[in-house]
Amino acid sequence: MSDTNKSQGLSPLVRGLMCVAIGVIIWFIPAPAGVGPQAWGLLAVFIATIAGFILQPMPIGAIALIACALLPVLGIMNAGEALAGFSNTTIWLIVSAFMFAEGFIKTGLGKRISYMLLSKFGSSSLRVAYVMSAADFVIAPFTPSNTARGGGIIYPIVRSVTAALGADAGKGTNPRTGAFLMFSAYAAVITSACIFLTGASNNVLCNTLAQQIFGVSIGWGSWFIACIIPGLILSIVTPYLLYRLINPELKETPETMAMAKEEIRKMGPMSIKEKILCVIFVVALIMWATGSIHHIDSAFVALLGLSAMLLTKILDWSDVTKQHGAWDVLVWMGVLVNMAAYLSKFGLMKWFADTMAAQFTGMPWMTMLIVLSLVYTFAHYLLASNSAHIMALFAAFATILVAAGAPVLGVLILLGALCNSASFLTHYGCGVTPIFFGAGFMGQGEWWKIGFIITVLHIVVWMGVGLPVMKMLGML
Repeated sequence: MSDTNKSQGLSPLVRGLMCVAIGVIIWFIPAPAGVGPQAWGLLAVFIATIAGFILQPMPIGAIALIACALLPVLGIMNAGEALAGFSNTTIWLIVSAFMFAEGFIKTGLGKRISYMLLSKFGSSSLRVAYVMSAADFVIAPFTPSNTARGGGIIYPIVRSVTAALGADAGKGTNPRTGAFLMFSAYAAVITSACIFLTGASNNVLCNTLAQQIFGVSIGWGSWFIACIIPGLILSIVTPYLLYRLINPELKETPETMAMAKEEIRKMGPMSIKEKILCVIFVVALIMWATGSIHHIDSAFVALLGLSAMLLTKILDWSDVTKQHGAWDVLVWMGVLVNMAAYLSKFGLMKWFADTMAAQFTGMPWMTMLIVLSLVYTFAHYLLASNSAHIMALFAAFATILVAAGAPVLGVLILLGALCNSASFLTHYGCGVTPIFFGAGFMGQGEWWKIGFIITVLHIVVWMGVGLPVMKMLGML
């Protein structure tokens, strides 16, 4: 199952009524001293919307649209204010990056990169794990959907590898080899999501919320510089740790190299569209990394890349319009980020920060950062979506920490990365998790046990290495 709500067996109507009830109760509770009626009314709609995103009585885009329509009707915002979130450039960065993912899948470039690496370095199961990690690392900057990258590119390749090795969950053949390759490939997807701002849409959501609430945001290059060292450590350590924990039956895997070479032969020579996409890919990476020099917004770099793909016929307009995930993100993120911004403008966040900071009086902000980060990470047991995690917890936790003296950038990166890391905890941790779990090589109990260990590893690395790196860069 991809979310906890299905396992609870509640009907969509019941879940919808629960969300409405939450909003109505908050609406009629008297606002605390220092909070205006406009801010309190917006909070009621906001929390009801978050509840809807978590309980999902209907698609989250539809929930966001209903919430947006209610804002002027309830007198909380005027029409222009309610729609202001759709002009946010970072949201358009995500939309454009979804199109890059389609380009990688449509042209076959993503598979070619992966199979080329496997044909050269796939001689053992451990090396296969590192190859898949490297392949995902290359593709991740342009695929902000873990589901698109992991489910559309990485999973089919790993499934082909397990088939070539004779690993079959149904027949019980080499199950630990299949489990190792599946979980390590999944780990690669989640780790890459931590390293790149555009590696997961929830990273951009964090950045956008920080910009709206605190007036501070981070560029693509700065996120990468802050995350690359801990990210590489995790990319190196995780496959080896999984290798020791799972102990695959097959250590040497020459069949993988043969399979990859055969797949490349079937694909034929590199097409002109693949070559063009490589050029666009490299140019966009360079422009993102040098944003401080040319001052072109990252979103418009991505839009230029999309424009180049349209002009060169790598994608046609129908490819763009059918990207339902991209337009869904545009709707729900535009509405939610806008509501969060107005909660800050209406003074609610300042009131909340002052109130909560008083509860932690005397505690150093670094201690508070560590304690709240642990609570924030393990709260993911209750959530089935990284975006829902950010929407439910990021603003509140970040506001408390910043009010206590923690720098915004450090809080932004740490909470953003740990949200991705928390995906390991359960078999419904994020959108792509059920795809790898569904291969059937690992039961729920083992997945949770190993997922807990890998999550702890991520916490140790992000706090033990990530925080000192951020401090050295002046972000903490």
